[in-house]
Amino acid sequence: MKTYLITGGAGFIGSNFIKYILSKYKNIKIINFDKLTYAGNLENLKDVEDNPNYMFIKGDICDKELVEEVFSEDIDYVVNFAAESHVDRSIVEPEIFAKTNILGTVTLLNAARNAWTLGDGFKDGKKFLQVSTDEVYGSLGKDGYFTEKTPLDPHSPYSSSKAAADLIVKAYYDTYKMPVNITRCSNNYGPYQFPEKLIPLMINNCLNKKPLPVYGDGMNIRDWLYVEDHCKAIDMVLHNGKIGEVYNIGGHNERTNIDIVKTIISYIHDNVDSSVDESLIRFVEDRKGHDRRYGIDPTKIKEELGWYPETSFEDGIIKTIKWYLENKEWMKNVTSGEYQKYYEGMYSNR
Repeated sequence: MKTYLITGGAGFIGSNFIKYILSKYKNIKIINFDKLTYAGNLENLKDVEDNPNYMFIKGDICDKELVEEVFSEDIDYVVNFAAESHVDRSIVEPEIFAKTNILGTVTLLNAARNAWTLGDGFKDGKKFLQVSTDEVYGSLGKDGYFTEKTPLDPHSPYSSSKAAADLIVKAYYDTYKMPVNITRCSNNYGPYQFPEKLIPLMINNCLNKKPLPVYGDGMNIRDWLYVEDHCKAIDMVLHNGKIGEVYNIGGHNERTNIDIVKTIISYIHDNVDSSVDESLIRFVEDRKGHDRRYGIDPTKIKEELGWYPETSFEDGIIKTIKWYLENKEWMKNVTSGEYQKYYEGMYSNR
């Protein structure tokens, strides 16, 4: 039985990944290690909490003693989703991002290295997978795509902290020959995404007839990847990726932010509430250091591992909107309290 340590497993991508691998593999054990900050939500995992192959530990990846205690289990794989991930928050509180995303990653790496070291090498069948982001590459012009050879050029405290973590993971491979991989994905969307991010924020605001805040001119471009496709890619890299390699994971679904917003408005107008229309859009002051375009070339993972994005954006966005429509109670629970204070502080004065 293989044991997976999934850090940040109560978050958006982490919880989707846990459910994906529990449905795919029967003879595995999952340890979900999550601090349960505002974006970590155990409601995401209600349908697996009684699974005998799943357990949850509340903890901070910066807590050296607790992390080392977790590694008293015979951990085979670490998949590190744990991160502060919202760019706006990183601009306001960059030190939190440096601590969690950089020092937390070091803490995990050290614990894994100490547990897995065997003589001059490492025990067989072990791997540390760092889940990163295309934002570490910076901003693209109108043409071209990010490849694994694109120089790192992060522009926000968030992306800088993720780039630093990536370089540390690479250093553990270069220095210790530790079995690692790094994946860098484009913008994910799908069920259970916390509504500070564009798509669930716009869906929630449409349903509540609230203004739809769009940064700048709305023409910033992102490459959108359905979360289940991302989970499949991570699984492939974890089991078959070449040790020490970076794999870019992208959906080839580039859309401007304003197109995304108008797509959501159109669906809700036609299927839920005809009074919802584009008059709700409010262009607000642009984010500091806002990258203009991201676009990933996933040729490497396609050719080496046979992965490809199976979900078109046209299908994925409808599946996503329907999920939020069917799970209004989940949305209500996560948008109360501290999130509401954050939202008002972030957008009310723009």
